[in-house]
Amino acid sequence: MTRNITDVAVIGAGPAGLSAAFILSENQKNTVVLEMSSQVGGISRTIERDGFRFDIGGHRFFTKDEEIDQFFKDILGDEAIWVNRSSKIFYLGKYFDYPLKPANALMGMGIITTAKCLGDYGYVKVRNIFKKPEIISLQDWVSNEFGDQLFKLFFKNYTEKVWGIDCSQIEAEWAAQRIKGLSLRVAVKDAIFPQKNRKVATLIDKFLYPRLGIGRISERLAEDVEKHGNEVRLRSRVAAINHDGAHITSIDVESADGPYTLEVENLCSSMPLTELVTAMKPEAPAEVVEAARSLRYRDLVTVNLMIDKPEVTDQTWIYIHEPTIKLGRIHEPRNWSPDMAPEGKSSIVAEYFCFEGDEIWDMDDQALIDLTISDLDKRLGFLKKEEVIDAFVVRVPKAYPMYELGYEIPLNKIRDYVAGFDNLEIVGRYGTYKYNNMDHSMKTGILAARNILGESHDVLDVNAEKEYHEEKLLDK
Repeated sequence: MTRNITDVAVIGAGPAGLSAAFILSENQKNTVVLEMSSQVGGISRTIERDGFRFDIGGHRFFTKDEEIDQFFKDILGDEAIWVNRSSKIFYLGKYFDYPLKPANALMGMGIITTAKCLGDYGYVKVRNIFKKPEIISLQDWVSNEFGDQLFKLFFKNYTEKVWGIDCSQIEAEWAAQRIKGLSLRVAVKDAIFPQKNRKVATLIDKFLYPRLGIGRISERLAEDVEKHGNEVRLRSRVAAINHDGAHITSIDVESADGPYTLEVENLCSSMPLTELVTAMKPEAPAEVVEAARSLRYRDLVTVNLMIDKPEVTDQTWIYIHEPTIKLGRIHEPRNWSPDMAPEGKSSIVAEYFCFEGDEIWDMDDQALIDLTISDLDKRLGFLKKEEVIDAFVVRVPKAYPMYELGYEIPLNKIRDYVAGFDNLEIVGRYGTYKYNNMDHSMKTGILAARNILGESHDVLDVNAEKEYHEEKLLDK
């Protein structure tokens, strides 16, 4: 068995892991990045096929963190472009603007339904002045913010399609993180009196994006890491993490060239936290392993279509709330950057949220492609079957950590165990089991690297700072 040694091993070559490796490399730390797939980027990678470029679902970059904003721009240079956001919701056979525009909502829902929504919203706001209800689930949170009518119309069906469970079984924390700053009053006000400097994350009308796809962030970071003499090893799966109870000593790696052990002074992990725990050798305590096995992820399947026409839609995203259509969201890469498809051609990425082993996950590729084309043709009216040049399917396990009711108990048990190692840092969405945006994940990598360099930061504080909730507080 080949033996290796390094100052720092980084597990995972996504934006979080590579941000950590970038900072470490800039500070002359001998660093090895281990990535189990054949390409950097993780869920934020870009796949190229016959001149078409596909992200694994749409990934916009937006941040309120000035350091991360500058970091992004420095990494990409002139590859960073601004994209105008234009999103719609498809529901009840109609298209609604997202964020909400009152005139569009009136025409789509009708005056009576709109009046009920506004009245319900006014009721909960007045009620909250006198007595606020207990907020436990996502359903509680959204109903308290928008009213029951809007919850049922615009949140319930889509959220349950995304997560595969009832909204009453999802922690309110998810809504607080993912719908920051948005209220009906803010949405209406923003539609009637647009403000260029509004900082509500959910309402931004433009975002930065790499000209050749979101995967360029990881590719550029990896290039810089290697430029400093460090390594990014692809097709390298971490099979075991060896430790003495308080210190990580080495990791066992299975690579295309055979297995080997890598001795480490420090370990920075963006692999799924649940898998990190079960890879420990000696094994983690039974109650910690049990906690890891109790946490679930939602998986993702994308159907990627190459289209023989210059434009399919004029949108960056379309959210499919219609429960009778199985796909959850589509985006057209060319609308993010014209360089994502050959001249005169376009493409579509259709996302299906599922669980590994369920009907969608196990469906034959061609059957899934046929289903997608049929819905885009007959149900949505975007294209004809004969316009599809080619297609392929991508399956992404463990795409999203699930915030099921009570998940904090096993998660905290795992985090307490991991915190007992003096040379282990966890980063990224997978590594922290936290539904971070890309800027948050990059920030965790940077802070973890600084911890290894001798500073002291709590990586888990990322995406919990007051700044991400200020607009919401001001709206109260």
